[in-house]
Amino acid sequence: MPIYIYEYLDDKGEGTGESFEIVQKMSDDALTEHEGRKVHRVPTAPNIAGKWSDMKEKSMLSNKNLDRLGFTKYEKRGDGYMERTAGKEGPKSISLDD
Repeated sequence: MPIYIYEYLDDKGEGTGESFEIVQKMSDDALTEHEGRKVHRVPTAPNIAGKWSDMKEKSMLSNKNLDRLGFTKYEKRGDGYMERTAGKEGPKSISLDD
């Protein structure tokens, strides 16, 4: 279950800077009150862990993986010139002169 961050609101409905974390199901409605005070859920980026989080050891965007998944990748090799480094589709290079 995810951990959500909530902020206490003042009488005008503005954030006070005081916050707390709570574990809730994703299907649960957001809290509107906590300990007798009005609150709102603070939008936060998810913390993703697991095999996708350790990009140092094995990059999911490596040329080998992009090629295997059918993507084409070009890298800049000079001013106005790019060369295909992954994939089989498309030209081997792209140039402004073409």
